[in-house]
Amino acid sequence: MRCRLYGGGASLEIDMPSLDIATSSLLSPMTLCFLLGVLSVALRSDLAVPEPLSRFLAIYLMLAIGLKGGAELNSGSPVSIPLLLAGTGIALVVPLWIFAAARRLAGFSVPDAASLAAHYGSVSAVTFIAALAYLNLVGIAPEPGATALLAVMEVPAILVAIALARLAGGSAGSLWPVLTTILSRKSIVLLIGGLAIGAIVGPAGIAPVRPLFDDLFRGLLCLFLLDLGIQVARSTSAIRSAALALVGFGLVAPLANAGLGLVVAKLLGLSVGGSVVLATLAASASYIVAPAAIRSALPEADGTPALAAALAVTFPFNLIVGLPLYTALARLLQA
Repeated sequence: MRCRLYGGGASLEIDMPSLDIATSSLLSPMTLCFLLGVLSVALRSDLAVPEPLSRFLAIYLMLAIGLKGGAELNSGSPVSIPLLLAGTGIALVVPLWIFAAARRLAGFSVPDAASLAAHYGSVSAVTFIAALAYLNLVGIAPEPGATALLAVMEVPAILVAIALARLAGGSAGSLWPVLTTILSRKSIVLLIGGLAIGAIVGPAGIAPVRPLFDDLFRGLLCLFLLDLGIQVARSTSAIRSAALALVGFGLVAPLANAGLGLVVAKLLGLSVGGSVVLATLAASASYIVAPAAIRSALPEADGTPALAAALAVTFPFNLIVGLPLYTALARLLQA
């Protein structure tokens, strides 16, 4: 779609993002499977993904994305250092404003504000995987080594949030036990381990297992998102019991963080694909690693509101609305 502006006897034509971007996201098998899971709960269906299969899918997806990213690192293409530095910087900054907003605007206690900052400062690996699948669907490639961005953005925000809680609460214990707890989580082990294996064996070494870890990837992602849709629909009771402001936060925070990611990407001259990945990760919220870390480091925090907002509000928003929106804005900024 093309928009023409007139003024002073001259005209300016601006290429506007096509609605095909939004359609591709809404009608993708991944999004529709997620919505099917939500619908099944609304219909009170007995549909359920067996727990062993759910655990297998989580392990598979983390290892698959790690292997693919590691192979990219060994492909000869230079890793985008500006992209990694930008991701690290965003992961350090985002928990600061979220913690301050939760304390001053929403009146959260110090532990609960830190919990919210940890969840929304860290990133969602599943949202990242969905972003890569979506970019592949619309024919856009991110910078090489984008998977490494996921790895560098997962941990810093959680450490910053816990440090803020301890400083605001008058205690300043060592963060080393927290760091070791986070790094021992299976998602981190599989992601970093997969990156290492992929980097060691390279594209040629990955070739024999490509049918499993590449060809079947999007099909198994559909099953995982079906299960996640069921979980999201069942967690809405926690949202109903929380303040309406928390639902609003779950929608506003990803937009603000994605905007930050897009501005930084523009300043660094990243491609459309790199801009979308950075914006999506900035907009995402952790509901796997952050809850476990907060339970361990801040047992006095009530992590339920943050987890419910991340899983039941922000995740589906990013999946259905965010991905096409961030892609459209990235393309507009590149024009």
